[in-house]
Amino acid sequence: MVAGDRVDEILDLALAASTADATEALYTAEDSALTRFANNQIHQNVREHDAALQVRVIDQQRIGVAGTNRLDDAGIREVVERATAIAQRSEPNPRAAVMPEPDGRGHDPDLGFVAATADASADRRAEGARAVIAAGEDKGLQTSGSFSTGVGTVAVANSHGVRARHRATRAKLLTVMMDGYGAGAASGYAHAGATDLAEIDAEAIGRDAATKGDTMRGAGPLDPGEYEVILEEHAVAGLLEYLAYIGFSGLAHEEGRSFMDLGQRLMSEKVSIWDDGADPTGIPSTIDFEGLARQRVDLIDDGIAHAVVHDAATGSRAGTGSTGHALPAPSLYGPMPFNVFMAPGDTARTDLITGVKRGVWVTRFHYVNVVHPKKAILTGMTKDGTFLIEDGQITRPLMNFRFTQSIPEAFSDVRALGASTMLLPGEFLGTYRVPAAHLGSFNFTGVTSGEGGE
Repeated sequence: MVAGDRVDEILDLALAASTADATEALYTAEDSALTRFANNQIHQNVREHDAALQVRVIDQQRIGVAGTNRLDDAGIREVVERATAIAQRSEPNPRAAVMPEPDGRGHDPDLGFVAATADASADRRAEGARAVIAAGEDKGLQTSGSFSTGVGTVAVANSHGVRARHRATRAKLLTVMMDGYGAGAASGYAHAGATDLAEIDAEAIGRDAATKGDTMRGAGPLDPGEYEVILEEHAVAGLLEYLAYIGFSGLAHEEGRSFMDLGQRLMSEKVSIWDDGADPTGIPSTIDFEGLARQRVDLIDDGIAHAVVHDAATGSRAGTGSTGHALPAPSLYGPMPFNVFMAPGDTARTDLITGVKRGVWVTRFHYVNVVHPKKAILTGMTKDGTFLIEDGQITRPLMNFRFTQSIPEAFSDVRALGASTMLLPGEFLGTYRVPAAHLGSFNFTGVTSGEGGE
C-alpha cells in the first residue's frame, strides 16, 4: 500500500509536470484478497495490490487522458507527456472540456474504513467459506463461491485547487449451491456485502442458499404470463443496477435516452430511490473521480422522477453543477450513482407473501439485457430460486422464466415493500441497499427447459 505522503507526492508531481491550461491527477488503489471455493472445497487464496495514476489535461479545449501503474518520478512525467500529446492531436471539445473548481463541500476521508476488514486474514475468510460449505453439504449440494475483503482508495488533485482523498473497506461473500450440473440442476444463491467483515454472517448465508437449492429440486413448468411477484432483495437490486446504468445519469437524460421524465410520476408513491455516498449504512464512497464530495441525490421521490446525477461537464450544461458522481475520464456513460438506496416499507419480509392468491417468488435475475432504454424495458431470466405462490404459501419450485418488462411500469403497482433492507454489491456497478418487494404484475414471456438455464 502506498503511504499517504507518497500519494500526495505523486499527485503534486503530475500537476507540476504539466503545462496545460488545466490538469487533473487521479490516483486509485485496490488492496484486495480473495478466497474461492468450489465442489465443497477451498481451492484458491490470492492477495493483490494494484495502484494507478490517470492524468487528464485540458489545453485550448482539447482533452487528453493517459494512465499508468508506473508510479516512480519518471513514470509520472511520462504519463503527463502522453496525456499532453493526446490532447495536442485531438479536436477541441468545449462541451467536455470542463474541470471542476473547489465547491467547499467537505467529506469524511475515512468513512467506511474498518481496520479489521483491511487486515482480514486468509484464515478468517476460510472460516466463513467452511461455514457456507457445511450448509451445502448438509443438504447434499455442491457449493461454490468466493469470500473477498479489500480496501479501495481514491485520491484526486487538479490545477484549480481541488484536492481530496477517500478510502473504504469492502467485504463480500457470495455462494451458489447446486445438486448437479446442466439444465436440470437445482440451485440456490445467497450474497451479502459490508464495510465491516463482522457483519457478514456466513452461516446464515450458507443456510439461505442451501435451503433454496434443496427446495428447488424437482422444479416443474408454469405457463408464462403476467403474475403477482415477490422479488427478493437480490432481484430488486439487480433491477436498480440496470436503472442506474440506463437512466439515472445526467448524460443519458441530456441525450434523451433516459426514462427519467423529471417531474412526472413514474412509479408507485411507495417508491423512493436515492443515491448517497456518505451514508454509513451503505459502502461509502464520499468523493467522485473528479475529487468532489458526493451529494445525496433523490432520484425517485414518492414515485416521481426528481433528479439525475451529474459530473462537472453535464452539471455545467444542465445548470445544476456537479453532484459528485463523475466516473474516471473519459467516460462514455457519463456520471453514475454508486450508492443507491430504496426506501423500505412497513411489511415484515415474511408477511409479503400473505394475500398473494397466485404468484411467483423470485430470488434473483441474470442474463439481463436492455430492450428499450427510454421505456426502461429489460429482458432476462430468473435464477437460483423461483417458486409458485398459492393462497399465501410457496407450494412448489418452478423452472426458470424469461421476462420482458418495463421496470417503471412494474414498480407502478407496488402492493408492499419489506420493512428491512439488505446491502448488496452490484454485479457491475456500485452498491444497493434495498427491501424485498411485492409487485402486482410482472410479465414472464417464456419458460426455460430446466432449473439451471434455457
